[in-house]
Amino acid sequence: MREAWDNEATSFTPWLAEEGNLAVLSETLEMDLGVVGVETNVGSFRADIVCRDQSYDHSDDQLVLIENQLERTDHTHLGQLLTYAAGLQTVTLVWIADKFTEPHRAALDWLNEITDERFRFFGLEVELWRIGDSPLAPKFNIVSKPNSWSKTVHGVRRDAEASGLTDIRQAQLSFWNELSGRLDGLRNGTQGRIPRAQQWYPVAIGRSGFVLNAYFVAQKGRIGVDLFFSSSHAHMNFDFLSEQKDDIERELGKLEWIKAAKEARIAQYLDVEDMLNQENWQSMLDWLVERLIAFDRVFRARIREIPNMK
Repeated sequence: MREAWDNEATSFTPWLAEEGNLAVLSETLEMDLGVVGVETNVGSFRADIVCRDQSYDHSDDQLVLIENQLERTDHTHLGQLLTYAAGLQTVTLVWIADKFTEPHRAALDWLNEITDERFRFFGLEVELWRIGDSPLAPKFNIVSKPNSWSKTVHGVRRDAEASGLTDIRQAQLSFWNELSGRLDGLRNGTQGRIPRAQQWYPVAIGRSGFVLNAYFVAQKGRIGVDLFFSSSHAHMNFDFLSEQKDDIERELGKLEWIKAAKEARIAQYLDVEDMLNQENWQSMLDWLVERLIAFDRVFRARIREIPNMK
């Protein structure tokens, strides 16, 4: 890596923060990362890259801090990660290095084991690929990640027992937990996130600024899937795909093309009777899984063709 970049702060970090490279990292982490700042202060330390997972809302619990090393991992960077975790109540911490030593990999595994779902630690080694005269392309290999299953189960139990969680929220949490299990068993790359007590469940689609969502809207008696445009260029990206509306609907059927004040989405819904009755969930899950796979197949390649907006 030193052959490609001579300095973490002035060369590697800005390169990683570029949209195309960040999209590769987003897909690896199954997130939708949007840059908040580069070389940004977090307390008395300076984080290399601060992002938010745009799959969710813009609350602090979706903060993602990225620390880079052009060489082997060391105690200094591990200490910085622990300092960030101590100062933030909920955070995802991503440590990227040329090579992880076994003690540092084991340390991240241990941190993921002893913390709850508010804290997530990822360790990634980066490789660089080049074909002919093409630009360098990153490939991230995960060497340590959260135990998503145990954290999901712990989170479901904790949230369900929390005071004030309504029957609908508990149903949504249980439903998303079942959907998550189904998606984890697929081999087509469709992967969801840790389930939460809310009416939507996000699924990565391979590019920052875009996310697939599944919906469980009990008040309206319907489930649904959409492609949500979450970046500041949402309207322009939506317009780009709108030009292909006829072709897209030939593959997916009739869709709702929704352009709001600051966001946009392309959606498809299914009305369901008595959706809180768990006897109906299997058919609902069947429909959602099939639609998520179809949306991913139709939209993934198309959104990669959308030009980067400055």
